[in-house]
Amino acid sequence: MEILFIGLGVVLILMGLAGAFLPVLPGLPFSYAALLVLHFSGVAQFSTFFLVAWAIVVLTILILENALPAYTTKKFGGTVYGVTGSTIGMILGMLFFPPLGFFLGTLIGAFVGEMIYKQDVKIALKSAWGSFIGFLTGTAIKVTVAAMIAFSFFKAIL
Repeated sequence: MEILFIGLGVVLILMGLAGAFLPVLPGLPFSYAALLVLHFSGVAQFSTFFLVAWAIVVLTILILENALPAYTTKKFGGTVYGVTGSTIGMILGMLFFPPLGFFLGTLIGAFVGEMIYKQDVKIALKSAWGSFIGFLTGTAIKVTVAAMIAFSFFKAIL
């Protein structure tokens, strides 16, 4: 039975790492669920402080990942059109031109979104860059946190 829980935890960790890159998967909640599977199955025990601290980190990152691109886009003079365009561009780029499309789609999508709204190339480029920086920063934070949770998971089972 222990192997089943560890296997489920590994699948959740892998989904968490993938979700740190892919916006269609809620990566960090999957990673956190892996810790909970280990803890409540009795395979490994984590302190209450450890579990609560990671829950707070995951919730904070979930809020931040949505706010960060909007914040950086706005700081660079963009609008909600740029943020929406970057998300759509990222998804389309990821589907049609992986893995490079993931990044280029974000940048191009933000630019197109701003062009639809403002139709000024200079402002649209600046806004697209801000959206792209926010997206990359959020992704880097999610990947780092997912990797830290994965490390804690594997440290506990080894």
